[in-house]
Amino acid sequence: MMTTASGVTGADIERMAGALFLDQPRQRSAFWALLVLAAVIAGAGVVADSVATVIGAMIVAPLMTPILGTALGLVLADRRRVVRSAVLVVAGAVVVVALGYALGLLVPGPIVADTNTQVAGRVDPKLIDLVSALATGAVGAFALVRSDISDALPGVAIAISLVPPLSVVGLTLESGAPAQAAGALLLFATNVTAIIATGTVVLIGYRVRAAALGAGQPVGRLRARTIVVVALLVLVVAVPLGLGSYQVFRDQAIVATAQPVADRWARARSWQVVQVSMQRGVLRVAAVGPPPGADAPSLRRALDQAGLAEVPARLSLVVGGTRELDVTRPAT
Repeated sequence: MMTTASGVTGADIERMAGALFLDQPRQRSAFWALLVLAAVIAGAGVVADSVATVIGAMIVAPLMTPILGTALGLVLADRRRVVRSAVLVVAGAVVVVALGYALGLLVPGPIVADTNTQVAGRVDPKLIDLVSALATGAVGAFALVRSDISDALPGVAIAISLVPPLSVVGLTLESGAPAQAAGALLLFATNVTAIIATGTVVLIGYRVRAAALGAGQPVGRLRARTIVVVALLVLVVAVPLGLGSYQVFRDQAIVATAQPVADRWARARSWQVVQVSMQRGVLRVAAVGPPPGADAPSLRRALDQAGLAEVPARLSLVVGGTRELDVTRPAT
């Protein structure tokens, strides 16, 4: 049996193809069963705001299989299998979103970023998410090629977020928050694109094509435009992620400028600022103190003088003092 310089054999190609392409009906039925269960677990975990439950869904979810199958199909230039794997990814994503939407119908209140940390962590992806996904995709492809380190795959499933963002898409759509749904969908697209991109690079680097040819398996012509298209997809998702990262940097700069201004304003009125933050483009200042309540216009003027005239702001006041009550048991 022919072995390439990278150590990949024809048997390795057969193993990878058999695991990723889901050619057998039994494999496809297992894929759909696990995907539906993972979608239910992920949706329930998001609704309950449970990190442990969401992690469980990540481990069960089988979406990594057709995504890496797409990468292997690209490397082997097998158009039929590329299309089949890509269709499985898209169809699986639609099913998870639909189940998330249906689950949202059973929940009395909205599931949105303002009230749920699982949603909040998935609706504003940044450029660092792409970097993380690229590294995680490389590890997944590496573990696929090297059967001796396949134990790393569960860790890859936890590190890469596939089903939970799709559940968030469905839940936020049902809750009337399409902008948040778009952010979660961008996170999913980022992870899929990164896995395909780094998977393709790793498989090419391991000379999978040469091993497949040596094993007598059909291998098409790998065109340069295929690699270009994959690279362009990475750039396409990188643009909105970069804009999101810039917004985070801008928000942090605004908070850094506003914090001392708000502190001085509060001290002059015997109040105390408990939080200064940026939430969806609005500067929010929370303060507590004795009555009467401090006036918002004076804070607005102070912010304007600090160069924040264009930043919308909202002030939350907790007016009142602290009273100590004697709850000791009277002597008998």
